Amino acid sequence: MARGWESKSVEAQMDAAEMRRAAGQQTRFSEEELRLQRERESIELSKVRILRELEAAKHPRHREQLVAALAHLERQLELKAPRHNTPPAPAR
Repeated sequence: MARGWESKSVEAQMDAAEMRRAAGQQTRFSEEELRLQRERESIELSKVRILRELEAAKHPRHREQLVAALAHLERQLELKAPRHNTPPAPAR
């Protein structure tokens, strides 16, 4: 009986290792994709900081600067958005 239990344990370990290998292969990204992801994360963090500062800002000129900075970051995020390979719309 112990032998059957051990073989099931070994089989479960082998299955778990195979699943980890398969998951690792599916999540491989190119250097360019990783770079863009890091840039997007950095912009998102900056955006959070600007929003916090905006909540606390009292002076109108400072608020204007923060709003402009926020708009700039949102434009940057749009530029860094992942592009999907969609075919162009047909000409009419």
